[in-house]
Amino acid sequence: MHKVSRKKYRQKRISTFTFIIIILLAVAVFFRFCSHIPSRRANATITEQTRMLNIPFTKQGELAFISHTTSDTLARIDIELADTDALRARGLMFRESMPENAGMLFLMDFEEIQSFWMRNTYISLDMLFVNAEREIVTIHPNTTILSDRSYTSSRPALYVVEVNAGFSYQNNIREGDFIEFRIDN
Repeated sequence: MHKVSRKKYRQKRISTFTFIIIILLAVAVFFRFCSHIPSRRANATITEQTRMLNIPFTKQGELAFISHTTSDTLARIDIELADTDALRARGLMFRESMPENAGMLFLMDFEEIQSFWMRNTYISLDMLFVNAEREIVTIHPNTTILSDRSYTSSRPALYVVEVNAGFSYQNNIREGDFIEFRIDN
């Protein structure tokens, strides 16, 4: 009778141990899963920070798109400049909108292959890469918002123009066309 009691005790002890291990694993899995789900409060904070960073468009000049075949002006836009490392890094991030006939002109330090992304950019854009002769060498239309995908120029570029998505198509702007711009003082 004494042997039976020990055996039952051992089985009960193993069952309790197994139960505790299962509970601990379930709790660990639960917390691991929950740590990847942002809370409503965190989402509200992110949304509020984005609203606080929403930078209004500031006109700093004008830019014209010129047809390479007819020399006609295809379109004109107001431009905001990105001419420092900090302004180029931020670009159009955290903006909820941009006026219809507006864009950002990036003045790069060197003519070389350029590459941009859409991280923290909430509006879809057309990206136009322009060489030192002010010829459009690459157009990336309708970029994907909030993306880390690289949009790269096919040839060296000294300037990059970002306009609202679809602008290039609507105004018949193509690779080989040119830009002219004037910067306000």
